[in-house]
Amino acid sequence: MTDQIDTDMHAVEIVEKEGHFGLSPTRRPVPQPQPNEVLIAVRAAGVNGHDLHQIHNGGHPIKPGETDLPGLEVAGTIIALGKDVVRWTIGDRVTALLRGGGYAEYAVAPQGNCLPIPANLDWAQAAVLPETFFTVWSNIFVDAGLASGESFLMNGGTSGIGVAAIQIASTLGHKVFATARGAKKAAICEALGAVRGIDYESENFADVIMAQTGGRGVDVILDIVAGDYLEKDIAALAEGGRLVFIGGARGFRSEIDLRQLMRKRLRIGGSLLRPRSDAFKAQVAAALEERIWPLVASGQIQPMLDRTFPLADAAAAIACLEQRHHVGKVALLVSDN
Repeated sequence: MTDQIDTDMHAVEIVEKEGHFGLSPTRRPVPQPQPNEVLIAVRAAGVNGHDLHQIHNGGHPIKPGETDLPGLEVAGTIIALGKDVVRWTIGDRVTALLRGGGYAEYAVAPQGNCLPIPANLDWAQAAVLPETFFTVWSNIFVDAGLASGESFLMNGGTSGIGVAAIQIASTLGHKVFATARGAKKAAICEALGAVRGIDYESENFADVIMAQTGGRGVDVILDIVAGDYLEKDIAALAEGGRLVFIGGARGFRSEIDLRQLMRKRLRIGGSLLRPRSDAFKAQVAAALEERIWPLVASGQIQPMLDRTFPLADAAAAIACLEQRHHVGKVALLVSDN
């Protein structure tokens, strides 16, 4: 531990107001790093769809012993070390995937879930990397096993996840397609590396995919939309294709003809990042540092930061996310600690 660490801190918590849940500034004790954890003086925090879900559910679900404060990713400086921390030293600049607690001046993170901040990124840009990059790598490359020469479709191409997925997959040499709302956002997907951005308001994305692939379909789909997209996803997949759901913007129920799954030998799954083990996340962090971090440092892959808000205005940041006014990511800025 270092000297002169504050005992309490500014934070933003989930509160109930007139039957609805929202965010409110508060003060909390500074968390103490446990074994294999580091304490980070937060300079910026990413805002994510999971935060919105947590707020709508009144602060749930969280595992026993976890903080009730929202926020899954931050960037800042390590100011204290728990027992058995070997990778990091005090003063290191890191971006980190958290178990929660990012909407605060200080946060703790497992040492294996931290990554060094590339020199070309500022605090806010660094803060919006972990949640999306960990999600993309674990779902597309680990769970779905996107292999060399295979093609990929991202449903929700201008979301934080979508922006990261398009850049990562295309930079690694995959043929990428992406859906988005409106021609302007479809064009953004193409600028990020998609060979075809598909305006789902005016085009049937399954028909476009089949036309673009000569009737074959794509090998992997990552979907944050769900609902009535499921039937089109199945139609757009190639034989042996894999479909992974990580969200449900259009709902979590749908009806399909199972014969299509059997005929094409498809695999459908889903996942959430937060419940996965620290050990798994550390494996993902190591893969990202080896395969993707050099591409970020060189500028080949860039975080797309739409806008920032002060920590005290976290409610406005969440409203921006909810109203889908953003392209890419939104971040909270924390004053110097």
